[in-house]
Amino acid sequence: MDEELKLTAALRLAGLDDRRGIVRLHPEVMTALEINAGDPVRLSGVTTTAALAAKAEPGASREFLYADDLTLGNLGLRDGGQVTVARQPAVAARRVTLAAEADVVALVSPEILRLALLGKVVSTGDQVSLRPQDVLPLSGRPQMPDIGRRLRNRLGYQWNVALLTVAEVTESDGAVITMDTVVGWQDGPVSTPVPGPAARPEAPATTDPEVPPLSIDDLPGLRTQAKELEELLDLGFNHGEVLARLGTKISLGVLITGPAGSGKSALVRAVAAQVQARVVQVWAPGLAALTNTAAAGRLRELAGEARAGGGPTVLLFSDVDAIAPRDEPGPISIVFRQLLEETLRTGVAVVATTSRPESVDTSLRSPDLLALQLAVPLPDTAMRLEQLRVLTRGMPLAEDVRLDDIAGRTPGFVAADLGALAREAGVRAALRQTDKRESEGTEAPEVAMADFEGALDVVRPTSMADSTLEVASVTLDDVGDMVEVKQMLTESVLWPLTYPDTFARLGVSPPRGVLLYGPPGCGKTYLVKAIAGTGKANVLSVKGAELLSKWVGDSERAVRELFRRAREAAPTLVFLDEVDALAPTRGQANDGGTTDRVVAALLTELDGVEDLRNVVVVGATNRPDLIDPALLRPGRLERLVYVPPPDAEARAEILKASAKSVPLDEAVDLVELGADLEGFSAADCAALIRESALSAMRESLEATTVTAANVATARERVRPSLDPGQVAWLAAYAETHQA
Repeated sequence: MDEELKLTAALRLAGLDDRRGIVRLHPEVMTALEINAGDPVRLSGVTTTAALAAKAEPGASREFLYADDLTLGNLGLRDGGQVTVARQPAVAARRVTLAAEADVVALVSPEILRLALLGKVVSTGDQVSLRPQDVLPLSGRPQMPDIGRRLRNRLGYQWNVALLTVAEVTESDGAVITMDTVVGWQDGPVSTPVPGPAARPEAPATTDPEVPPLSIDDLPGLRTQAKELEELLDLGFNHGEVLARLGTKISLGVLITGPAGSGKSALVRAVAAQVQARVVQVWAPGLAALTNTAAAGRLRELAGEARAGGGPTVLLFSDVDAIAPRDEPGPISIVFRQLLEETLRTGVAVVATTSRPESVDTSLRSPDLLALQLAVPLPDTAMRLEQLRVLTRGMPLAEDVRLDDIAGRTPGFVAADLGALAREAGVRAALRQTDKRESEGTEAPEVAMADFEGALDVVRPTSMADSTLEVASVTLDDVGDMVEVKQMLTESVLWPLTYPDTFARLGVSPPRGVLLYGPPGCGKTYLVKAIAGTGKANVLSVKGAELLSKWVGDSERAVRELFRRAREAAPTLVFLDEVDALAPTRGQANDGGTTDRVVAALLTELDGVEDLRNVVVVGATNRPDLIDPALLRPGRLERLVYVPPPDAEARAEILKASAKSVPLDEAVDLVELGADLEGFSAADCAALIRESALSAMRESLEATTVTAANVATARERVRPSLDPGQVAWLAAYAETHQA
């Protein structure tokens, strides 16, 4: 009989392998069970399930099994408990049947589903996610395309949180899904085993019998665009004789632009249903992944299918920039343009969507091709509230749920993100109430505000997927002293992001940017994190040098991309740390003009023809004299805020904040200590508290308090880092340049 061990189940915080069917064990536990990373293990709690084993992080306990919330739910141990772990034979599943919500079933083909679940261990009754198991190496695993991107383009952000139920596993429970496994939906189509790793994915095409019917009422905020598109299609499909009598004709080519996940394809399907037209939908990146010959053949097949179907037909190309790029058009873009002309002449409507309109071949926008252009905007607070009401109308909401508050806390969220948020909240409510209903009866479950709070911690807007700054839990109230600095930042940063309507009502433009300057270690970056924690805005952070590249044009492109993302995710705070490296005085560099072009691009983005709405730029530096003067004029980084070294009172506040979680002895007087730390920066004060705790640990690893003697020892080790000459120069600079 295989070795079994009893461990305590512990919830693993969200990480790289979250919801991928992986549990983490101490290396010694894995040795005792004679298993390696990637081997299946059988888990027995209230119920039995299986997962893949991986080594736990350094410092993990031998007594714990670390699992995510999905695995704990499959074990029936949502609140933790004892779990028995044993080695599970690696058996390949012959057939797996799953169940999910109707929209997931309609939009995810069995072939895509198999790729998403490849390598996972499944048991009947388990819940699994679509997140692929791409963390642990699997022997013989074929090299597959980015399945996450394919799912995201089909489902939006929903792909990341959608849950499936394993209805049946043919072979045995705890079996591994391989490329030979037949995977299918319950009462739906199934996949066909693909022999070998060289199988090439086929570009997806769906018609509306496979897609759930949509109504324009399901698309709040898009009714204006829907009305315009409906009028065009109705006139072209149903009133051709009127156009003929007037001696004119109409082009049924449409280009729809908007952020990813904003509902562009859903808009087309809803309008098509309204005018009783069928939809043939194609994911353009899937075509771009094929060879030129195969892609051209597939395009001709789709065009022929649209023309031969009979009746009103809409040929929908999602993410058309993949096959019709502006910069490097290839053979496939020429074939696409030819077929576009031919298809439009036959009376078939062609609608193309993109989230990157600047990357689409401009020749496609000619009057006889994609003549009509519709823009789907990023939803504002009122639109997000309306979308949340539509998305949650089938959910039993508790009385404490405040949708207006959720709408205000989700800047940058598009419709797909809000749908993912609602689903994640529903999943959390279901997991939370499963045990409660079993013990207390059949009381109807509800989704509470706490479920939405938890969902907000894990669901991020699609436009912020590459953000480099995590919003801190601190606010400006946690920043000691600096009353004048905090007031200026509130007026210059928080007011424009939080109250844009007030500025519009008074007929003035809000400040465009702020420059924080001061000695190193005095809290400039910390202040920005506090602003991010205070305001209801997205945060994009970049080090100045990160935007510089040795390749001609790449640096300017990086600046444009940064501000494009900022506009899409508005209201947004853009933080440029060490801005002197990004925008030095022009004409003094010897880098071939790279920094000069970057400065020009930055000046254009801040105060150019294209308005920068609901975006505030905050720069930070300790060398304001090195920044190009044009960047500091009104309309750009117009407000200069000096962050001075902390005085005695501020140092005492910083010490108290740093020691909030440190058990200090009563004899430690932080006020007196702060007065004695002349020349210490905020970072030095924090380092002193940290060194004091380390001093206590050196005396005894069993220490429970940090004594005054430990603080005195740390005081001898930590030296002030402020340069008196630099501090004096910056203070003089502030007297002549302060906002």
